[in-house]
Amino acid sequence: MRCLFTMFAEDVGLLPQDSFRDLLEKMKETPANFVPALESLWAVMDTGGYAPHLNATLKRFNGSLFKTRTALPLEADAIHEMWVAARRTWEDVEPAIFGTLLERALDRRERSKLGAHYTPRAYVERLVVPTIIEPLREDWRTVQAAAEVDRAAGRSDAALQRIRAFHHTLCTLRILDPACGTGNFLYVSLELIKRLEGEVLDALEGFGEEQARLAMEGETVSPRQFYGLELNPRAVPIADLVLWIGYLKWQIRTGGAASITEPVLHAYGTIRQQDAILAYDARELARDETGAPITVWDGVTKKVSPVTGLDIPDESARRETFVYRNPRAAEWPQADFIVGNPPFIGGKDMRAELGDGYAEAAWKARPHMPGGADFVMHFWDQAAQYLREGWKPSGKGKPHWPRRFGFITTNSITQTFSRRVIERHFSAKAPLSLVYAVPDHPWLKASDKAAVRIAMTVGKRGDQQGVLAEVVREEGLNTDAPLVTLAERVGKVRANLTIGADLALTKTLLSNEGISSPGVKLHGAGFIVTPQHAKALGLGSVPGLEQHILDYRNGRDIAQRPRNVRLIDLYDLQIDEVLRKYPAVYQHVAETVRPEREAKIGSSSDMADYAHRWWQFGKVRTEMRSFLKEILRYTVSVETTKHRTFQFLDRSVRPDNMLIAIGNDRANILSLLSSRQHVSYALAAGGWLGVGNDPRYSKTRTFDPFPFPAFSDLSDALVAKLSELGERLDAFRKARLAEHGDLTMTGLYNVLERVRELEAGAPVEPLTDKERSVYERGLVGILKEIHDDIDRATFTAYGWDDLAPRLVGKPGATTLSPHKSEDQEAAEEELLTRLVALNQERAAEEARGLVRWLRPDYQIPKLGHKVARPGAETQIEAEIPLAASGETLPKLPDDVFDRIKVVRALLARAPAPILPKDAAAAFAGRQTAKKLEGVAAVLANLAELGLARTGEGPDGAIRYFAPRG
Repeated sequence: MRCLFTMFAEDVGLLPQDSFRDLLEKMKETPANFVPALESLWAVMDTGGYAPHLNATLKRFNGSLFKTRTALPLEADAIHEMWVAARRTWEDVEPAIFGTLLERALDRRERSKLGAHYTPRAYVERLVVPTIIEPLREDWRTVQAAAEVDRAAGRSDAALQRIRAFHHTLCTLRILDPACGTGNFLYVSLELIKRLEGEVLDALEGFGEEQARLAMEGETVSPRQFYGLELNPRAVPIADLVLWIGYLKWQIRTGGAASITEPVLHAYGTIRQQDAILAYDARELARDETGAPITVWDGVTKKVSPVTGLDIPDESARRETFVYRNPRAAEWPQADFIVGNPPFIGGKDMRAELGDGYAEAAWKARPHMPGGADFVMHFWDQAAQYLREGWKPSGKGKPHWPRRFGFITTNSITQTFSRRVIERHFSAKAPLSLVYAVPDHPWLKASDKAAVRIAMTVGKRGDQQGVLAEVVREEGLNTDAPLVTLAERVGKVRANLTIGADLALTKTLLSNEGISSPGVKLHGAGFIVTPQHAKALGLGSVPGLEQHILDYRNGRDIAQRPRNVRLIDLYDLQIDEVLRKYPAVYQHVAETVRPEREAKIGSSSDMADYAHRWWQFGKVRTEMRSFLKEILRYTVSVETTKHRTFQFLDRSVRPDNMLIAIGNDRANILSLLSSRQHVSYALAAGGWLGVGNDPRYSKTRTFDPFPFPAFSDLSDALVAKLSELGERLDAFRKARLAEHGDLTMTGLYNVLERVRELEAGAPVEPLTDKERSVYERGLVGILKEIHDDIDRATFTAYGWDDLAPRLVGKPGATTLSPHKSEDQEAAEEELLTRLVALNQERAAEEARGLVRWLRPDYQIPKLGHKVARPGAETQIEAEIPLAASGETLPKLPDDVFDRIKVVRALLARAPAPILPKDAAAAFAGRQTAKKLEGVAAVLANLAELGLARTGEGPDGAIRYFAPRG
């Protein structure tokens, strides 16, 4: 590598012209002097000064390249070949070729372990641009727009300062490739950011700023900003050199060799040898019970079978195995963008390729990772974690969040286990979205292990739409100029890398408001008592106590079997009443709850209040108590559970905080809640929590926006059928559990799902004896019929009978399933798309004053004042989705730059051209003349700069929209 860099330095003018070539020519005749000649030259290049062999004074190169300057002895013929190479022009060398050189130098075992493969330049750019360059260019366009506004207003100094600040941002960005290999992605990122920097410097010149002064101050995009982690020690110095060659090429091309200051190279240490996935305290040899090292076949070496004459594993070729002590996820350096091409190792191949010990340690470090997920998904998961949660500060301060990450993976990323990794981050409380994805793309110039189809994904924090790019044409894939043409579509990119329903566009519906709530949150286990203890406290003998010691259910009671416990609920009593009426209860709660509450004062902002009213639950759920008053039963579902089911509970049963209580006693609505339609929506809109990564049912994300069918449009016969099915479902399950003391709700649905998989022809084992017993005693076949009948009736209620044959009876009716056909997945996407559209239709109806109440007798007296009056001005929030469902609207910023940025975001999300008054109404606060004028001015400036388009509406008024494509 030192020889190659010396050739490059000679051809770009950092060494005297032809000096190294002439030296090599001399060495052909005296090969014995080759080593001392090169080592002495490199010693001078390291420190700077006079080089006798070149008869020239050299710049100080420094850096780490020449700190070790050992040269290998070569014969005259080899020196001749090097001389021939030196006669070539290295000025325009493509640094990416070093990746090919390293790959060819690796043996098969190393390539396999590292997943090493060269990434073609065109494919690198295809990922780097949407990951890094597009967001930076968006920022730059906004800066330019704000600077023009400042210039037009006579604030040239402010405009200049905005551009300087953006240039400073470019010069302080950090880019990370956690599997950098020989630095290809970092080099391309550097070059593309340098191009953008050139545009910024040109703009500064337009304001009278001198580029030379900036260069003298050292304010320029440089290799110090590019970080890489790499396991192969040979690749690390190559990656560092690739960055420097790329940087020097750009600087010399734009400023000449004289613009290169000393030292030419710096040892920033941003490229380091590190395992990006696993950190551990120690790696030790795995040993058997006798203490002997455990070895396995090396996976490569073979011998000829004496029987068949074919190659078979050579069992004498062994490799050691290891165990990793205290394995944990490795820490990555802080960065603003993460990009790269992690190793292509399938989930099923991790043990063979990386060793049992490493694979098990990797899974232990990330217990939420599905065992079948490809190794690249461990990188994907960590990048997504940083994107959502940021790097935690060492002391006080805010986390540092990267803006985007982008990875090349195999196209198996869409398969079940790898896809679950993406789905987990999609559904998190702070979710991420894919803003760019290519699901299936050809791969070129790969090693034997990496000759695969690939996918590209770019993640960004937040719930938003993205671009799906699909290959429509492939030509010349085995040439140096392949043609791969993409067609792009904009929409919500789903975890299976298809365009699907954008659930972020859904709105909370007034029709569902006020009748759902989590159950009570105790903050004190002393409230829970056994039936015997309840009796001892006076239940059954003290008048009125039956109103305050009630049956109690938590999530396990519903998902498994009830524990048969009671709950002390003193919600509407003052402490003196409790002491006077129920002294035994008073003493029990005072002894079991009050000390715990008082001990926790200061641990949270609420604990002081909880300690003050220690005889009541921490969260008493006033709203829930209100909607339960007028009904004899209500509906519940476990918040986080494997199977999404709903059932009735008697009003006297108090639900726990991990249950979602719905103030509904109608069996037809129980049918709709239990239907595949509602469950599919809940699985897509909710998140996952818990050890089992189980689906979560969220009141705000799943129940409140869900569009139920319009009951007023349904026939009496269909409503009656839904009611009959709901009653049957609830009674049937409860009867099975009552009849067989070992059956559970989860057990019934586990077997039901297995039956659906088998009937769909999924590659699963037949029912076990235990499952067959549950099937027969639980009458699971009848349970399946009831659910299928509910699903068919619900499709009819929506008027979507065309989807019934594609979905009814298929796997995944109550839980996530890895055994869905492509047609079923497409049908489910269509179902979600229709539900999102129906939600928007319902929201538009409500904005016009039509609310389809679920429980009108209860809701109208409490919520009727919220109904829009026909003709009255309504908030544009229902029309322009600047904020996702459940989020508050943003304020209109005061600063010009920030104002332009948020208005551009508004235009990008608006479904149709909008008026200035509509745009202004999408921001929080009153609709004042000043606010409207400010938004109108920004829209006009954007249109003038080409960052917005205009058109006349049917009323002749000018409307604005974002440029597309």
